[in-house]
Amino acid sequence: MIEQIKTFKGNALAIEVIDGFTETDEKLAQKFFKEKVEKGHDHVNVLIKLDEMKISHSSTKAFMEDIIWVFRNYKQMGNLAIVAHSKILKALVPIDNFFFKRLQKGYEERYFDISQLDSAMEFINTDK
Repeated sequence: MIEQIKTFKGNALAIEVIDGFTETDEKLAQKFFKEKVEKGHDHVNVLIKLDEMKISHSSTKAFMEDIIWVFRNYKQMGNLAIVAHSKILKALVPIDNFFFKRLQKGYEERYFDISQLDSAMEFINTDK
């Protein structure tokens, strides 16, 4: 299940994945993103909070569809904040950021520990 953890007037979107990530969740995340684009934002900064996500309750198909969607829409992606409490994600985000920065000049992907949630919110909220 996903939910918005905070709403922003500008181009920022903050969502949390709770328990598992399903195809319905993937469609809802796309809807939230599309709403920001339709409001006239060229780029959308996204925070994804994953500390309560359980991989075993998530759909592989949803993850694959989400990856395909990101590749098709990366030009509208702004800064990306991954918030979790995971040594694996902490190690993978810098590698992913290497490719993300090559695709999206001027934007970056960063890992934040759950204790740094406020800093992650500031990172995506560039329309202050």
